[in-house]
Amino acid sequence: MYQNLIFDWSGTLVDDLGPTLEATNAVFSLHGRTPMDRDEFRRLFRLPYSEFYEEHLPGVRLEDLEHHFRRAFAESQVPVTVLPHAREKLIWCREREIRCFVLTSMDRSTFEKQLDDLDMRVYFEATYSGIVDKREVIREILSNHQLHAPATAFLGDMIHDVVTAKHGGVTSVALLTGYTHREVLEAHEPDWLMADLAEFRTMMEQHLSGQS
Repeated sequence: MYQNLIFDWSGTLVDDLGPTLEATNAVFSLHGRTPMDRDEFRRLFRLPYSEFYEEHLPGVRLEDLEHHFRRAFAESQVPVTVLPHAREKLIWCREREIRCFVLTSMDRSTFEKQLDDLDMRVYFEATYSGIVDKREVIREILSNHQLHAPATAFLGDMIHDVVTAKHGGVTSVALLTGYTHREVLEAHEPDWLMADLAEFRTMMEQHLSGQS
């Protein structure tokens, strides 16, 4: 079915919504903006995050926002955890020689630390982090690793992930484990909309068993 899987990171493989919301509100407070609650943030936050901040804090330099965000994120006491079914899915892929990659907008140093702290590096052939607009990189990943687009899926939890998959000509898999509500994702018509990685794994298992 799919021989190659490209994963988003936040909200797809790990749960970092808590510290992300804390850090965002810390940035907002520096500029006198009312903080968001969890539901409002999930409804309004979007990628590329440069567009989100330009909408809510117009005119503030992105470099300054990123600096304050990263410091507040690092100081948060809310842990970042591997999402349920994520590690099991990656082990399942490794056992079946399905090639796995990461494409994330998270800044590189934070991502690399999480990758090692959570013992996740072993599952990926290559990772791409610090990518503000994933559309600019998706085709490069396909080319760099000679991935056949019809045999490749991009899994993510946000509108930008669905748009990126379509831009790259790969299957879009939207997951409900992260930052975006179901109705918002549905409106952008992903190829698959699934509750979590367990559901996606079950679908792949059924397809593989049907071929045997």
